[in-house]
Amino acid sequence: MSGNLQNIGLKKLQNLRELHFGSNQLSGSLPASVFSLPRLEYLDLSENLFQGHIPINSSWKCSSLLQTIKLSENMLSGKFDFFCLSNCTKLKEIDMSRNTDLVVQAKLHGWIPKFELKTLMLSWCNLDKSIITEPHFLRTQHHLQFLDLSNNKLPGNMPNWLFTNDMTLVYLDLSNNSLVGSLDLILQHQTNLKLVNISLNQIEGQLPANISSVFPILRILDVSYNIISGVVPSSLCNIDSMEYLDLSNNNFTGEVQSCLFTDCSALEVLKLSNNSLGGMILDGASNLSFVGEIYLDNNKFEGTLPRNLSGNVYIMDLNDNKMSGELDTSLWNLPLLEVLSLASNGLTGDVPPEICTLTSLLMLDLSDNYFTGRIPNCSITLPLEFLSVSRNSLSGFPNTFFNSSYITALDLSHNQFTGNLEWAQYLSQISVLLLSWNKFEGRISSNLCHLQYLSIIDISHNILSGSIPPCIGGIPFEYHDAYLYAWPTAIGNIFGGGFDDMDFSYNMHYDLQGFTFTTKGNPHRYGRNFFMLMSGIDLSSNMLSGEIPREIGNLSHIKSLNLSNNFFVGSIPATFGNLSEIESLDLSYNMLNGSIPRQLTWLSSIEVFSVAYNNLSGCLPDSGQFDTFDKNSYKGNKNLRSCTSSSGPVAPNGTVGSTPDDSDPILYVVTAASFVLAFWATVTFVFCHSFGQRVLLKL
Repeated sequence: MSGNLQNIGLKKLQNLRELHFGSNQLSGSLPASVFSLPRLEYLDLSENLFQGHIPINSSWKCSSLLQTIKLSENMLSGKFDFFCLSNCTKLKEIDMSRNTDLVVQAKLHGWIPKFELKTLMLSWCNLDKSIITEPHFLRTQHHLQFLDLSNNKLPGNMPNWLFTNDMTLVYLDLSNNSLVGSLDLILQHQTNLKLVNISLNQIEGQLPANISSVFPILRILDVSYNIISGVVPSSLCNIDSMEYLDLSNNNFTGEVQSCLFTDCSALEVLKLSNNSLGGMILDGASNLSFVGEIYLDNNKFEGTLPRNLSGNVYIMDLNDNKMSGELDTSLWNLPLLEVLSLASNGLTGDVPPEICTLTSLLMLDLSDNYFTGRIPNCSITLPLEFLSVSRNSLSGFPNTFFNSSYITALDLSHNQFTGNLEWAQYLSQISVLLLSWNKFEGRISSNLCHLQYLSIIDISHNILSGSIPPCIGGIPFEYHDAYLYAWPTAIGNIFGGGFDDMDFSYNMHYDLQGFTFTTKGNPHRYGRNFFMLMSGIDLSSNMLSGEIPREIGNLSHIKSLNLSNNFFVGSIPATFGNLSEIESLDLSYNMLNGSIPRQLTWLSSIEVFSVAYNNLSGCLPDSGQFDTFDKNSYKGNKNLRSCTSSSGPVAPNGTVGSTPDDSDPILYVVTAASFVLAFWATVTFVFCHSFGQRVLLKL
């Protein structure tokens, strides 16, 4: 429903008890008539487009029956003071979250609230910074069960006074603030708490060793992105109700007990990423019957994975650890596994053929290891959408491992793959194709132009020959919203649960570590965000020849184009002036001739440009962005010169020389005549003038 609530005759609804207008498209300001309804008990105007202030003040005659006010996820602004609720006696629930311009004050001003809240949700508000440091208001709410003060940049110490015996909290979210202190001083057992989220703060110290006694019925614990140290308490295994545990991005050390992987029957998500944890990977556990998602990446785990690994896990990210030895999957029984990342370890040997039995696998990353040999030839190709085996020593022909109809991102770079690229034309859904630093040969077939979803293609540092097919200019290289949904992710599991009338959900949106693409002269590691922002072609360091097709100028959305280190001849196409979004253009180390087209000065987004070491001539472009490039962009073109000063051509070292341009005949004649006249004037002076004769005698 859309429209303006002011147009509805609310004043006539004097007996109205509940108003449910949440999750609509209502706009305009909040009508004061809503807040004057005398028998209103429940008010929900959340998730709309309301703007302006909340039309109540300290003299507001609150309905004696009002229990619930939900105004969250609007665009409300101005100032709201809890003192305006002083006449409300039965309030139980207030939710004003996600009104980022709304200033919320919670000071008492000498009054004591007559209400006892059960729910207070103030996430993403411009919240009074003293609500925790001077918690007079919160200390009056003895029956508070659900408290969300997240995303408010609140300063001060961790409010451990919330964990006293007289508190009734079930749900506590203080994430994304500026809290300091530790959890060490929590002594009382919290028999009601089911969710604690203090992520994205500056909490230090250690987790309580007896954490299972402190939080005996905890279902969700998120302390990620803090500076907590010490070991992971083994007593976490004794919290039978634990469903979601996130200790990532801290300073935890030591080993992780295998019971976290095997004995927690309710645990669905375990995140220990980005710490300094070590010991044997999975602590030797092989039966992962319960946990569904395991994130152990960026730690110091050692050893090899068990050859008889089994369970219902569907995401297993173990990248960037210290694992070694050969990967043996011969007895793996992981029928639900969708994501496996073993990147950046020290694994050796062949990629085991038994990996073909992981028939649910959507994303596989084996990059940055020491794998050798050929990729397995699976009898049933895997339904992979993302595959990276880059930076190994793999060889052979790569396309027998995955289903060409499914793959969206493929990274085979930095290996020893051989053969031609005819197989690539069948990658009908491919968006990112990285084949650099291999031994692919032959021509670039025009069939490659059928890949209309391409966003990035890198075939640099191979031994490709022949010319570039002109039809490549017909590939859109354009980001569409549909690409976002096509980008490989896990299946999209949603883990969540109810807390009485409050729900918590964790949306599964998992990306692998991404890929490396060189642009602006430097390699960068990118993931989903870059994929949405970057498009590029890199055909550098091959044996390509012929003229550069003018049709490439049709790629108006491309941001990076690298054709350097080839044997291209002819002139730079003037159509390159249509590359309106280009940021990096490298045509260096070829055999291009002619002048630099003036149309290139139209390129307003270009940041990096090089035509060094060609046979170009004429004037240097000196307007627009080209006025910012130094002479290194043009060095090695002896017939290029600046036409706006007396400077000469670009010397091999990239500086502008003072030598006249030999290609200019008029300048050559003038210079030669000047030299002759100067020579004879000197001779006449020496032999005919008396002073000159005296100088000659002294010599």
